[in-house]
Amino acid sequence: MPSNTTAIRQITTTVSQDARSSDTAGILAHVPDPQLAEQSLGRLMELSPEMRGGAILDGENVLAASGDAAEWGDAAAALLAATDAVGESAEQVHVATEAGEVFAVRDAGLVALAVTERFVLASLMAFDMRSVLRDLAAGPRVDGAAGGGA
Repeated sequence: MPSNTTAIRQITTTVSQDARSSDTAGILAHVPDPQLAEQSLGRLMELSPEMRGGAILDGENVLAASGDAAEWGDAAAALLAATDAVGESAEQVHVATEAGEVFAVRDAGLVALAVTERFVLASLMAFDMRSVLRDLAAGPRVDGAAGGGA
């Protein structure tokens, strides 16, 4: 018996996959792990022994805090809202009082907050905070530590 089969022409699907891959970067962006954020906050406190406390946030979510996460979240929201009220989002905030100093640094979609003793070197504190945020945003290294840098 002769068979009545017709070949079906197949087309390559690579074209659709290539198109899709160009618009998924935002979906696949690294979201920091809270445990990695805790390690990063600990590293910041080691780098800056004059720190009294601090927190790392991802937007409005507190990823790590040296005390009550809700209190740090509220304080961060209030500080950043006050600085943003002038029209532009501040990348770095430094407030000094007789009782101590407060720092906030935004980088790579994250926020680091620190409360320090008086007379801390502001430029070094901001540098350390920014470095920790960038390492956290880069994700874990092969050895399991945060960050892609040395």
